[in-house]
Amino acid sequence: MKALEGVKVLDFTHVQSGPTCTQLLAWFGADVIKVERPGVGDATRKQLIDVPGADSLYFTMLNHNKRSIEINSKDPAGKEVLTKLIETCDVMVENFAPGALDRMGFSWENIQKINPRIILASVKGFGPGKYEDCKVYENVAQCAGGSASTTGFLDGPPLVTGAQIGDSGTGLHLALGIVTALFQREKSGRGQKVLAPMQDGVINLCRVKLRDQQRLEAGPLKEYSQFGEGIPFGEATPRAGNDSGGGQPGRILKCKGWEKDPNAYTYFIIQAAVWEKVCDVIGEPDWKTAEGYAKPNDRLDKLNKIFERIEEWTKTKTKFEVMDTCNPLDIPVGPILSMKEIAEDPGLRESGTIVEVDHPERGKYLTVGCPIKLSDSEVNVTRSPLLGEHTGEILSEVLGYSGDELKRLTESGAFGNVTKEAAE
Repeated sequence: MKALEGVKVLDFTHVQSGPTCTQLLAWFGADVIKVERPGVGDATRKQLIDVPGADSLYFTMLNHNKRSIEINSKDPAGKEVLTKLIETCDVMVENFAPGALDRMGFSWENIQKINPRIILASVKGFGPGKYEDCKVYENVAQCAGGSASTTGFLDGPPLVTGAQIGDSGTGLHLALGIVTALFQREKSGRGQKVLAPMQDGVINLCRVKLRDQQRLEAGPLKEYSQFGEGIPFGEATPRAGNDSGGGQPGRILKCKGWEKDPNAYTYFIIQAAVWEKVCDVIGEPDWKTAEGYAKPNDRLDKLNKIFERIEEWTKTKTKFEVMDTCNPLDIPVGPILSMKEIAEDPGLRESGTIVEVDHPERGKYLTVGCPIKLSDSEVNVTRSPLLGEHTGEILSEVLGYSGDELKRLTESGAFGNVTKEAAE
């Protein structure tokens, strides 16, 4: 039995933040019914096309294990079916622009009247306040959530990260909110609204930078490179390049082959507990007891010199040789893995973190598997649905339409190209 087996989710989401959330729920066993516009579907189906005539990787990699139904929400027959789906489902997830559900006639008040036990989960760019009606995308969320201002090097502009912390990060937060609301419903019997603003999610992921903002009031941030370089701190948490954010000094260092390989680098942390081992590895045993080097705080103004010396050593090793040498000594290091290396990693394939899926239009492709492993709820990643692929079976099997009722609906034009035969 799957962890969320028996939970029905009405998926009104599109692009990335909402689909990330509903895909997680589907992986854990929920029956996710994705509602799409007839003949159009999720906008990402046709974005960044790499195989002509097939759904894009952008769409397929965010919509596994779901069923698709085409519904024209403006058509009376479409509204009838949506109302019945709301009656039937446990959760409704949406990431429309603010006010869109109200204009469709499905305000929270109306949804509660239709199904008092339903959980309405929403992604919005900002929470309540003066920006709540603003439209937000990934990079906007990173900028408004404090990530961009603290990413990059001190002498450069703010930078966004390649990790989708605004979209996918918010989807993860929303999924947690949904399962929490489902758990509370077991005791209260009532549904509730779950809101995950993208700005809030990014701020949550940037908490260590908010920590540093407050520490600035007590003096300079000594573990930041600029302290050792004698550069004064301003009023806000600065960009710190590749410095470690956890208090233990760390840097990205060149490894053997860096001249030609843009990813021949390793991350190297000089944790206080293993300092003596680091000194031995790089050939500086005197640093273990030397004045200005023996104690962690005394080393903070010499980090540039220390890491330059460590890099002299790492440049004689491949990033994997660095790992093989340091890991047995408990020295924290990690290779900079390219997406090509990740895609080809047999361990990630074996664990289900990277999976291969077969699709009827595009053939086999790689995708990310479920990042959360449950011992009693194995995740089998199945392909994303074709547009409207399950319209007929949802109308008949989930909502119970049959005979003349089903014929009336399928002939209304509100459900794409579904036919009576397909419904049957």
